[in-house]
Amino acid sequence: MAKELKNLTKRSEDYSKWYNELVVKADLAEQADVRGCMVIKPYGYAIWEKMQRQLDDMFKETGVQNAYFPLLIPKSFLSKEAEHVEGFAKECAVVTHYRLKTNETHDGVVVDPSAKLEEELIIRPTSETIIWNTYKNWINSYRDLPILCNQWCNVMRWEMRTRLFLRTSEFLWQEGHTAHATREEAEERTKQMINIYAKFAEEYMAVPVIQGVKSETERFAGALDTYTIEAMMQDGKALQSGTSHFLGQNFGKAFDVQFLNKENKPEYAWATSWGVSTRLMGALIMTHSDDNGLVLPPKLAPIQVVIIPIGKGDQMQMLDEKADAIVNNLKAMGISVKYDNADNKRPGFKFADYELRGVPVRLVLGARDLEQGIVEVMRRDTLEKESVSIEGIEAYIKNLLDEIQANILKKAKDFRDSHIYECDNYEEFKERVKDGGFFLCHWDGTEETEAKIKEDTQATIRCVPFMFEQTEGVDMVSGKPSKCRVLIARAY
Repeated sequence: MAKELKNLTKRSEDYSKWYNELVVKADLAEQADVRGCMVIKPYGYAIWEKMQRQLDDMFKETGVQNAYFPLLIPKSFLSKEAEHVEGFAKECAVVTHYRLKTNETHDGVVVDPSAKLEEELIIRPTSETIIWNTYKNWINSYRDLPILCNQWCNVMRWEMRTRLFLRTSEFLWQEGHTAHATREEAEERTKQMINIYAKFAEEYMAVPVIQGVKSETERFAGALDTYTIEAMMQDGKALQSGTSHFLGQNFGKAFDVQFLNKENKPEYAWATSWGVSTRLMGALIMTHSDDNGLVLPPKLAPIQVVIIPIGKGDQMQMLDEKADAIVNNLKAMGISVKYDNADNKRPGFKFADYELRGVPVRLVLGARDLEQGIVEVMRRDTLEKESVSIEGIEAYIKNLLDEIQANILKKAKDFRDSHIYECDNYEEFKERVKDGGFFLCHWDGTEETEAKIKEDTQATIRCVPFMFEQTEGVDMVSGKPSKCRVLIARAY
């Protein structure tokens, strides 16, 4: 057993500590020397790259094109949409000067006071303002619409309490920004993108999600509607894993983006924005992983299969030749595979290390087993081992990877579904929500009730869910009539 694995805290002992340790020990990321920021290590970034590639393809299938917009945003831009600036003002990092100079003792640098900017620049917390200022130059007629742009970039939101991947001051994401000629078209795009996020989460991440619309208090600053996908982590907490916003004409009006419609009359453009971030890495880890380390869905695993030989001396040539054939066949099938014949680590260490990293399938090539025409196969999701005929091993592995992908989705879905509860008694809710879970409760639609729930329990209204049949009832807090049940949970 690898030393790193022995020291991994168990989930049952301290779930938060388990998560923090696992991110570091599995070589995904580490804290940077810049406050609130992280270094995403190659293995972690390889997972993010696979997410990027798949999402990028899904976006482009709907007509979206990638672009890039400036990192720095003039402060005056953020002042143009009042609700938007109010939502982000406390999180903004501000650039005030453009030059440094050597200090008086010539052993360091200081800010040059004469290099103060005439207008401060904001490091983008999100890009609606800079993009809609640009769209003004692109849009004159309904023939110029729709504009469907996405950018992959970093953003900065100053955070007081940070946790790797889940909440950092700087993080990576994609942000889509579209402009449309009609309200109906913009609303359709908003819903289309949240459906894409849900499909990606379930089909590729193997993370089941609940789609819904946010309450007015929880929606994105400057949006008329915010749609969300909410995932349940193994501790019963919710993780908002993607959002899509219908922005109406708010940014069109704020930046005077007008076009001549088909009736040759001026009209403001309709807007959407939508995004997911490296927070998805946190969702992946906390939904599937166990006390042995990461459990990765095969579709996103950087290494889907690892092959480890066990032999000595002359046996290694035979093992290397057999492994090369298997590796070439698997790669031809589009399966990522690593043959680890390094002689500086014992097989036992390698076993534990690849378990910790969540590699879905492990093949052990033993000299004696090969003489019998068999190979040992272990699947990471269940840790089950099986001796399999080496003939046709590639087809067996391909089917096994599909089975693992389906199994971890089913496991996560079964866990989530068994922790969704209807609740109509507030005292009961206050006790039970401490242990986690998703609660379907009637809500009277008022901010006062929403605020009281948050103050009393630290739980929030995650969304008005789409997947459950809605009935009228009575709010468990106020006793007032309710038109629907909302999803309430403690969240990251």
